[in-house]
Amino acid sequence: MEPEVLVLDEPTAGLDPKGRDKILNYIKDYQKQTGKTVVLVSHSMEDVAKLATKALVMNQGQVEMYGDIKEVYSHANRLVEIGLNVPQITKVFMQLKEKGYPVSSEIYTVEQGVKEILRLKKGGISS
Repeated sequence: MEPEVLVLDEPTAGLDPKGRDKILNYIKDYQKQTGKTVVLVSHSMEDVAKLATKALVMNQGQVEMYGDIKEVYSHANRLVEIGLNVPQITKVFMQLKEKGYPVSSEIYTVEQGVKEILRLKKGGISS
């Protein structure tokens, strides 16, 4: 029996960073190799950022937002308001935006952050 959808409920809860990364890589590899849908239930928005293409965010039993991962992370302030920890790189770019720097509000991976910094450096930064 081969399921069409794999549902994982908090698969990295309680793991150290090395174990967490190992599990996340297994999940990513499984999805790539099988092409199956993986539903990841998690409070870790960092895990979600690493794996998901779409996200459904619940708040007090209600759907708060749903969309592709880039769209969901464009509402990082709201994610923080409802008690979710966004990735550290997202927090950095939220602070830069609050200080008036012309940065994207859709940064949720280090790779995206590096590209955004290089874009700013190339174009010149003005606050």
